Amino acid sequence: MNITASVGPLDLRTPLVAAAGTVGSVVDVAPVAAFEAYGGAVAKSVSDEPWPGREPPRVAPIATGMLNAIGIQNPGIEAWMEDVAPHLGDVGVPVWASAVGTNPGAFASVARRFEDAGVAAVEVNLSCPNLDGHGIIALDPEASRRVIREVADAVELPVGAKLSPNAQDIVGIAEAVVEAGASFLTLTNTIWGAAIDLDTMTPVLSAGKGGYSGPGLKPISLRCVLDVHRAMPTVPIVGTGGVQTGRDVVEYLLAGASAVGIGTVHFAEPKAGRRILKETVRLARRMGAATLGELIGAAA
Repeated sequence: MNITASVGPLDLRTPLVAAAGTVGSVVDVAPVAAFEAYGGAVAKSVSDEPWPGREPPRVAPIATGMLNAIGIQNPGIEAWMEDVAPHLGDVGVPVWASAVGTNPGAFASVARRFEDAGVAAVEVNLSCPNLDGHGIIALDPEASRRVIREVADAVELPVGAKLSPNAQDIVGIAEAVVEAGASFLTLTNTIWGAAIDLDTMTPVLSAGKGGYSGPGLKPISLRCVLDVHRAMPTVPIVGTGGVQTGRDVVEYLLAGASAVGIGTVHFAEPKAGRRILKETVRLARRMGAATLGELIGAAA
C-alpha cells in the first residue's frame, strides 16, 4: 500500500507527524522514539528570547488525558541554534520547527533563524492557551493574519498555522491565515481545561487552568477538521488531537486531514507511532483502500 502523504509542498513518507510539545526538541527524544514511522516531527516551540515558563505544578494527569500550563518554557532561539540545530540531521525524520512570540516581528525573527538551521517547515504556534497576559492569537483573525503574513514574508519555507479549538469561528481564522500565506493548517492545539485537587481544594495547576489534551480532545479537533475541510477543501490540514490508535488516524483522514499529528500518547508510549502506523494500514486495507491518500475527505 502507498502510505506517502503530501502537506502542501511537503512530501511525507507517512501521514503521521509527531506533534509539538510531545517529542521535546526531537533531537533529545530520538534515541527512545520510533521516528521511522513519521513523515515529520515538530520540535517544541521556541521564542526569540528565553522564556522561563510557569511555576509548578504545571502538568497534571487526569482520567482522560492530561492538563498542562507550562507556559512554553524554552531557551530562546540563539541557544536553540547552538544546542539543537547542529543535530537535526541525525534524528532520522524531517524536523518542523515551531515558532512562538508575543508580536509578529518576534515570530518572524525566530522563523528566519529556523530557516538558517535547515528545518523542513515552520509551524507557527498561534494557539497556546496558557501564556500570561497575551491571550490566544488564534482567537483573533486579524492578529493571526498579521503574524502569518510577517512570517511568510520572512522565509521561503512552508509555513503552517497551528490553530485553537477555543476559537468561536475556526473557519474564519483558517481563511485569514491561508490568505496571509499559510501553506497548511494544524488543527488543533489543546483546549482550555481545569481540574481540582480534593485534598488541597485548589486547582491542580498553578495557573488554575491550562491546555487539555488526550482522547477527549479528539471529537473537538475532528469537528474543526471537518468544518475547515468542507469550507476550504484544497487547504492541507494536519489533524491533531487525541490520537491513540490507527482508527483515530483513519477518522482524521476521512474528515479531510492530509496528515495526522500524534501527541499526548507519546508520554505513555514513546514508540506509539510504530504501532499506530501498522494499525492504520491494516484498517485501510480492510476498508478496501489502495492508498491512504484516497481516504482523505471521504466523510466530508
